[in-house]
Amino acid sequence: MALKIEAEISGLRLDAFLAYKIENLSRNAAQKLIENRLVLCDGSPVKKSDKTSEGKIYEVTIPQAQETEIVPQDIPLDIVYEDDDVIVVNKSRGMVVHPAPGHSDGTLVNALMFHCGDSLSGINGAIRPGIVHRIDMDTSGLIIAAKNDFAHQALASQLKDHTLSRIYEAVVYGAVKEPGTVNAPIGRHPTDRKRQAVGVKNSREAITHYEPVALYNGYTHIRCRLETGRTHQIRVHMAHIGHPIVGDLVYGRKKPDKGLSGQCLHAKCLSFIHPTTGEKITLECDLPDYFKAVLSRLGPRIG
Repeated sequence: MALKIEAEISGLRLDAFLAYKIENLSRNAAQKLIENRLVLCDGSPVKKSDKTSEGKIYEVTIPQAQETEIVPQDIPLDIVYEDDDVIVVNKSRGMVVHPAPGHSDGTLVNALMFHCGDSLSGINGAIRPGIVHRIDMDTSGLIIAAKNDFAHQALASQLKDHTLSRIYEAVVYGAVKEPGTVNAPIGRHPTDRKRQAVGVKNSREAITHYEPVALYNGYTHIRCRLETGRTHQIRVHMAHIGHPIVGDLVYGRKKPDKGLSGQCLHAKCLSFIHPTTGEKITLECDLPDYFKAVLSRLGPRIG
């Protein structure tokens, strides 16, 4: 399709213009079109940051939608909240959020597709329908998915401006006696692409607030609030300050103490502004059995 820039929309960033002009096209999807060289001006590819100017004509190619190869699967879900716009699930530890190499099925997405049918946003493509944010396979707890693109865009904006709040609880090594904040940028590890690291090249801002819930002999039950949402953020930050998460074999001790197996990190609370009603919704879920079992093995509380 050919899109001509009129005077009243001159000066917009190109990705914003495309999202404004093309029905049902998100800004993220517009950026992907540009990255895939499907938007041309005078026969040449453009940049998403280019500004529109009056009289320019852009040729935009919208690829045909591809059928997803993900198979809906009847996997039980612990649904904490659901309406026509969003669904919030208490994910079990060990469940992968979306298909990836080595995890082609049995994921949260497979389960959501069975439960929701076609009612999942398509912004993140066929592999991650509805997925607004992720939590690690070995992290349990609350995760929100969007049922339409409008809800997805609204929730993604809340993630960016921190009005979507996520609170986690964890058990870490050592004594954490006072609340604190870790403000340390995180990026992909330079030699191990499965790991993240603090202060490496191309790091992005990462802020985690934490506070002790209970002290044990050699361990602390803590609560963390994410201000940003980088991959493995809590795990990386707590290890960075010398308090790795119990059971985290990537950033913590390679062998768990006292038979404490499994990563002890749980997304306990989720708060967001409903995309349609504007109501603030706050949801909580109980600590799972594995987490309670770890606490029971730590001995008596000392604070």
